[in-house]
Amino acid sequence: MFAKLTNFFVRYIQRYMPDPYLFAILLTLLVVALDFWLVPQTTLSGVINAWYQGVWGSQNIFTFALQMTLILVCGTTLAQAPLIQKGLERLAAIPQNQVQAAVMCFLAGAIGSLLNWGLGLVIGTILAKEIAKRLEQMDFGYVVAAAYMGFITWTSGFSSSIVLANADPTSSLNIIYKLTKQTVGIENDILTAYNIVPVVVTLVLFPFMLKWIAPRDIKPINRSALFNAETAVTAEPVAQPAQPKTFASVLENAWILNLILVVAGFYEFFGPLHGAVTINTMILLFTLLGLLLHWTPIRYVRAFCESAKASGSLLLQYPLYGGIMALMAYQPAKGIDPLQTVLASELVKAATVHTLPFLNYIGSCIITMFVPSGGGHWAVQGPVSIQAALALGQTSPAYLGKISMSVAFGEGVFNMIQPFWALPILALAGLTIRDIMGYCVMALLFGFTIFGAALLIF
Repeated sequence: MFAKLTNFFVRYIQRYMPDPYLFAILLTLLVVALDFWLVPQTTLSGVINAWYQGVWGSQNIFTFALQMTLILVCGTTLAQAPLIQKGLERLAAIPQNQVQAAVMCFLAGAIGSLLNWGLGLVIGTILAKEIAKRLEQMDFGYVVAAAYMGFITWTSGFSSSIVLANADPTSSLNIIYKLTKQTVGIENDILTAYNIVPVVVTLVLFPFMLKWIAPRDIKPINRSALFNAETAVTAEPVAQPAQPKTFASVLENAWILNLILVVAGFYEFFGPLHGAVTINTMILLFTLLGLLLHWTPIRYVRAFCESAKASGSLLLQYPLYGGIMALMAYQPAKGIDPLQTVLASELVKAATVHTLPFLNYIGSCIITMFVPSGGGHWAVQGPVSIQAALALGQTSPAYLGKISMSVAFGEGVFNMIQPFWALPILALAGLTIRDIMGYCVMALLFGFTIFGAALLIF
């Protein structure tokens, strides 16, 4: 069964999976078609104007797009800090076989993802490369797949785009606030039993799964390709002959400048901001940690610029999701329900208060294959989900928080077979999607069961 599932998903990706940017375009056209079909009095000029307002006009999500890009870049920059690199080197000396290596890389990725999804995305793979330098008998694709499996927890953590949007009334993606004038804090989404329990179960159960699916025929590691390729992520500059000190070089290595920024930033975070969890405070926190651990300005600059290379796809796609969001809310005339309300009404017909979160979860799993970004995903599905909850008379922050987390769970689980976020770690590891996909299918099956059951039980 495992071999058949592996082959099926490999064939699907190789034949039918275009770049996610093209998915965003296709989804835009689909929403336009649904507007003409389900929303009376829809006009071509009205649709085009609504789309323009969402992409470049008054309803754009440019601020949110930059915020999510900074979350990724700051997290990846932090993973390159010398202190973290040294810690990973010490951890890499512990595993004695490939199962231990896989479990360690999974836990590193999972815990890192709970703190910052950019950090969690790469730290497990960096650890896998360090282990590969020391451990001869291991299937590198299997261990890197385990590291990527840790990413399944990111939507349950402190940098989840949906969670951060819910807590910020000024966010363009705080759909709950737009519809109800309420904010949903972390006590109503990530600090709940239906979120904490499946995360703990995942951390406990996945190591057993990794032992079960460990390959018996170990493929040799191509060390020359792995450690000499230009795909390695490093903050260390190439060694250069000693140069005389200049005013510029002194400033570039003036650690006191980093320290001044760090002290001022932490004063603000723990003082006036009271440690509040919002998108901006998370960016602030991980920027400060990066400045502190890289120590000198030039080291941080180099690491940040290297990390920013992975953000191009986000900057390209997010504006299109803003357009989709505007098309979902398009009203040709007063008194006519927009598409998001029409779809929500249909969803409510098949749902109860108890089953609505699970039905949203199923829908989220499907949408993730087309919209592999948590923020963009929420822009598409969020309005329908919240409208459906309101139609059932549910307006409490606790219930709306659960609805939003049901969407987040689907995003995290189906990222296991959506290659969009796997591409950066594959480039870092020098692998292809074929090398990890079969293992990730098993992570999908286990994760789907764990998180779906939590929505129904709690």
